[in-house]
Amino acid sequence: MKYNVLRMTGSAQAESYPPELTANREGRAPDGSNAASGPRRYGWLPYAIIAALLVAIYYHIAIKLVYDWYTIPDYSHGFLVPLFAGYLIWDKKAALSAIPVRPAWRGFSLIVAGIVLLILGVYGVELFTTRMSFILLMAGLIWTFFGGKMLRELRFPLLVLILAIPIPAIIFNHITFPLQLKASQIASDILPMLGVPVLQEGNVIQLPVMKLEVAEACSGIRSLMSLFALAVFYGYFLERKTSRRTILALASIPIAVAANVVRIVGTGLCVQYWNPDKAVGFFHEFSGWVMFVISLCCLYLVHRAMQLLWPTTGEKA
Repeated sequence: MKYNVLRMTGSAQAESYPPELTANREGRAPDGSNAASGPRRYGWLPYAIIAALLVAIYYHIAIKLVYDWYTIPDYSHGFLVPLFAGYLIWDKKAALSAIPVRPAWRGFSLIVAGIVLLILGVYGVELFTTRMSFILLMAGLIWTFFGGKMLRELRFPLLVLILAIPIPAIIFNHITFPLQLKASQIASDILPMLGVPVLQEGNVIQLPVMKLEVAEACSGIRSLMSLFALAVFYGYFLERKTSRRTILALASIPIAVAANVVRIVGTGLCVQYWNPDKAVGFFHEFSGWVMFVISLCCLYLVHRAMQLLWPTTGEKA
């Protein structure tokens, strides 16, 4: 018995299948385009929609925050904070790109918490909670879409954003009033040593010529907020260990308080031995800037002392 062997050429094989089936097997659409590129081409669409929703929700909140940065001297450093946070993300771009994307539904809990916080802030007319809800919501979105490891890598840039948010008035008053009393008390103890008799009544220092009132602006809270933020920036750029960065940030607190006391003492000396008019106006404002620069120098000296007493060993943060 003989068998006829039919050899099918490449062209015969191609003709034996419909063009649609052949195109699908090769990963192409019937019109010749790459069908697999469709999902990838529109993969950015969910992120764009979420970004648009965030802009629509937080637009007015962000405008008011920028206005507060411009009008409240205590938080004029807020303009630098988003730039610093953006630099932190850019500086970590190599590490971020190496992290595998592993979406996690557990991050949805932070999204819900952020939305609840936003609603409470809107209906409770509390700006602090509405602004904090943005940070919480961003943390939840990062965790949900990119995974917990990505969130851990971005936690410091997210936490830095808190420095740009003015604290609630009730907390602000609980901080400033004790600072006013403490600064008045210390200045009242130093001025008699320099030959200036004083009588302290709360935050008011009675001099022989006039009264000095240590107001909220003179409590040191303004320099404290700005100096603390700059100490965080300074520590990040010049130190590699988290512990040393923390020490620098905490050192800004006593430095700011001490600088404010020196400013009050200097004002008292000017009133007693020079001209009472120098206690107000341009000289008073200028002395604040001078003391802030001196505070920065003191922060640098603290850093130098740390380097001399505890030299770095090359360990990373």
